[in-house]
This record gives sequence, C-alpha cells and structure tokens, in this order.
Amino acid sequence: MKKYLFGIFISALLVAGLASCKKDKGEEDLTGFNDVEIEFENRAGNKPLVFGVEYENALGEVMKFSTFNYYVSNFVLIKNDGSEFIVPKDSCYFLCKHEDPKTRKVKIRNVPAGDYKAIRFIIGVDSLKSVSPASERLGVLDPADGAKGMYWNWNAGYIFVKAEGTSPQAPVDPGVNDRIFQYHIGLFGGYSSPTLNNIKTVTLELHHGEVAKVRRNGGPHFHIYVDILEMFTRPNNISVAANPKVHAGPFSKNLADNYADMFILDHVHNP
Repeated sequence: MKKYLFGIFISALLVAGLASCKKDKGEEDLTGFNDVEIEFENRAGNKPLVFGVEYENALGEVMKFSTFNYYVSNFVLIKNDGSEFIVPKDSCYFLCKHEDPKTRKVKIRNVPAGDYKAIRFIIGVDSLKSVSPASERLGVLDPADGAKGMYWNWNAGYIFVKAEGTSPQAPVDPGVNDRIFQYHIGLFGGYSSPTLNNIKTVTLELHHGEVAKVRRNGGPHFHIYVDILEMFTRPNNISVAANPKVHAGPFSKNLADNYADMFILDHVHNP
C-alpha cells in the first residue's frame, strides 16, 4: 500500500513539473516591476541639432540656435489592452536641455511588467503643479534653482519651451547689437485671471504592432526625435523677420500649436 501511495505521489510531482515547464515555455512572467528609459534626441529636420550651425526654417530664413530647453511631464504608459499606467506626479517632471545630454535621458521607475503600445506626456508643466506651494516644486521645478531661466517670476509660470539664437533675417536688437531671436513659450491657462493655455499633450504609438516590453529582468528604451524646426512650421509658418521675439503674448499660441508635433518616436529597444 505504501509503495502504491508513493507511486501516486511521484506521478503527481512529474505532472506538476511538466505543467510548470509548459507554462515557462508558453507564457511570460508578467509580474513585478522595472524601469523604462526615454531618450530625447534633438534634431533640426533630418540633421542632428548642433548649436552655431545654420539651418533654414520653412520660409527659407537662416537660424543658428544657442538655446533649446523644454519641459516634459505627466507621463502615461498605455498597455496593449488599453489599460494605463499613470506615473506618480512627484516622479514625473523633466527639464531637457540641449547643452546637457544627461538631462535628455529620463527614467520612469517601477513600471508594472507588461506589453506597452504607446506613451503619452505633456509638453510643459500642468496648471495644478504650476500654482502649488513652492515647497512642492523642487528639483527642476524650483524657480530659484533647477528651473532658473525657465520661470517667469513676473507671470508666476514656467516657460515650457525656450529656443534662442541668431538670424541674419532678424532685426538688430539694440540691447545686444546683434540679430537675435527669442521664443519663450509658456502659459497654463491662468491662476487669478484667464490666459492662453499652451500646454500640449503628445501621444506616441509604436509602429507595426510592436510593443515595449517591461519585464522583471529589464525594461525598454524609447528613442524619441525632437525636431526644433517644427516650432516654425505646420500649421503656422513663423517668420523670424516678422516675429523675432515671442514670449507670453497671444502670438505664442502659434508656436505652441506648431511644437505640439515636434516629438517623433523613432524606435524602441526591448530587454
């Protein structure tokens, strides 16, 4: 009898082992968490963006850039089944600066394992964070430190996108005796009184049914192109000669509508 029971026990173990092998081979472990890396590569059309090099906008005007900064925030990762992982807000604000490549490689931590088909984020800083107490705006959101040069103290708001440089078509600025352009685009809708809302939402989908795989043993690397020349075309061709400086005025909407599509998902590396 004991031998019979022992035989049944061994058989059960073998069946369980075979079932486990089948699961290991046929199904992936979609439990746990890992990090997602996002790299932003700045370009000017189909060329890498290099400060001091001449590029032409859609109107044929020559532009040499010396500054290109932008905020990206409020990231959401969208799974194949349509469900979403909303990145916690306190971990979700990044200031990308062209002159500092490490700021253009951001990391989203503790993303649930799964297959993701798209990524969504905003260009800028949302209104709730923009009006929150200073104690809640640290790091790249600290006006006195990380956000220095990207915050309007007079307007209590962040500059979402900043592009500066020189152009022979721009009028001479008597203050610096040079033909400069300045585009400082912000405005989140207003706090005490209404303003323009130049916050833009970007959704980038993977191509041809591909997925970004988050697994226990590794996470994907998104490679995104950012085309600075898109700021000056589609749907509005912006003339440096006619509008060399644009800050918080009504015309800023034209540049914001343009830069809404300057982000392009090029490819994703999976672990």
